[in-house]
Amino acid sequence: MARTHLPTAHPTLIGLPYDASSSFLRGPALAPARIREELHSSQSNGCSESGIRVIGDEAIRDVGDLVLPATAEARALIESGIRALIESGARPLSLGGDHSVTYPVLRALGPFVSELTILQIDAHPDLYVDFEGDPYSHACPFARIMDEQLAAQLVQVGIRTMNAHQRAQAERFGVCVIDMRAWAAGERPELRGPLYVSIDMDGLDPAFAPGVSHREPGGLTVREAVTIIQSLPGPIVGADVVELNPTQDASNASATVAAKLVRELASRMIETRDG
Repeated sequence: MARTHLPTAHPTLIGLPYDASSSFLRGPALAPARIREELHSSQSNGCSESGIRVIGDEAIRDVGDLVLPATAEARALIESGIRALIESGARPLSLGGDHSVTYPVLRALGPFVSELTILQIDAHPDLYVDFEGDPYSHACPFARIMDEQLAAQLVQVGIRTMNAHQRAQAERFGVCVIDMRAWAAGERPELRGPLYVSIDMDGLDPAFAPGVSHREPGGLTVREAVTIIQSLPGPIVGADVVELNPTQDASNASATVAAKLVRELASRMIETRDG
């Protein structure tokens, strides 16, 4: 299969409404619809902070949601759906869904891209060999991705729940981990493109995004997350925003934050499309 940096492909929204691999609470399958509502809400003008109107002027496209069963078949459907999107001339900006969806996305995307770096913003490393007997749990996607060498480098920011097993896994895969203690001490990621960005909403402090299944205090502020996005090098060949749980988001504030991150990601994908 031809490998490319996909620099000129169009950023395109695709919903992945799947949460059957969640280990605690269901609900992220409802997130793509909620994020879209916020993206198109009249409370926003659809612009990113850099002034790019990403919603409303066809700056980004939207192919809707994949139809996904709550079974293992969903992984193959996600992989084929993302591959078809890439082959149509698009770069996926996926709306999850629990974090397990990132693995089939990377199975589709990884073979197209040489020397891919993944930036993962998350409270959890998601590096378990298996979790409660399930190697495809939302606690395992980055172990599967690195096992299959779908990326050359994994950089994690915001981590604050790493246990001994996942620390060993991080060492095994050569993961660059900037946990919240290191972040607070001033450490920042050194990234190179091509880049894939995976944002788990629980990477943010629950004071800013309580609408998640696994609240873990002590995370990033929205401002810090936006600043990370705005400083990303290019090209950004794909991204996802996952683990918003609308059933835990009574005020819809977390969905508003998720939509903000999607707008900023889309804008940065456009700004860096030439690498």
